[in-house]
Amino acid sequence: MSLRRSVLSVPAVNIRALEKTYSLDCDAVIFDLEDSVAPERKAEARENLRAFFAATPAKDQERIIRVNAPASTFGKADMELVLALEPDAVLLPKVDEPQDVLSVSDRLADADAPESLRIWAMIETPRGILNAAAIAEAGRTPGSRLDCFVVGLNDLRKETGVLPQPGRTYLVPWLMQVVLAVRAYGLDAIDSVFNDFRDAEVFDAECAQARAMGFDGKMLIHPAQIEAANRHFAPDASAIAEAEAIIAAFADPETDGLNVINSNGRMIERLHLVQAESLVHKARLIAGRQTAK
Repeated sequence: MSLRRSVLSVPAVNIRALEKTYSLDCDAVIFDLEDSVAPERKAEARENLRAFFAATPAKDQERIIRVNAPASTFGKADMELVLALEPDAVLLPKVDEPQDVLSVSDRLADADAPESLRIWAMIETPRGILNAAAIAEAGRTPGSRLDCFVVGLNDLRKETGVLPQPGRTYLVPWLMQVVLAVRAYGLDAIDSVFNDFRDAEVFDAECAQARAMGFDGKMLIHPAQIEAANRHFAPDASAIAEAEAIIAAFADPETDGLNVINSNGRMIERLHLVQAESLVHKARLIAGRQTAK
């Protein structure tokens, strides 16, 4: 399990922003070579990232490089950089179908990239939403490396004409479609960015909504958004206490071999034990990170 409550996107062309990431309390950083970098500065961004990785030791924070589309003018050089730097994952933009993931999986395998180099997929087009389940299913095939979906609502709004309204009413069905796909095949799901980082109140509400929908975390565009994301996507004290009680109940010798038990007047199934163990493990990861600061 990896903590992915707060996933900060940083333009690789911005040296100051790159250097600042090391001191931030986000769970993961996406070093962006795609949308936030103008075509004439792509080579500069790659060299910035190469220098940053060489000078900055890894910490307890996932590193993901978002590349330009592998078939694009910049795709080959971006993938060569990924192979050289060996981040935790490569984030593929505008994934429309399973083959978009499988072709990159094959390329990584052909280059003998370590298994620790995973694939994340941006789901940000109408075809991507329609094919979310097929993409997630393909990601469970041996050697696919797919770990995570990241929703991109800016591009999805542009292609569908859905307006950026509070509450995301007309987008919720598509967001839930992504969550359903990842849960069916054991992947993680990261909610889309919220563009106005100065509006803390609406951002807080959007984090709460995404957590209620089942997302694992949120993609961020500014360090000011990290605290709220970490808070909303972490298990609260009451949930941790309930999970620990479920674990203790199933640890009782009298429950040995039982799939359903009575705990404080509630019927608890063994599947709840698995969920409880996962939640407690996540809480311990968060506590460990806070202790290590």
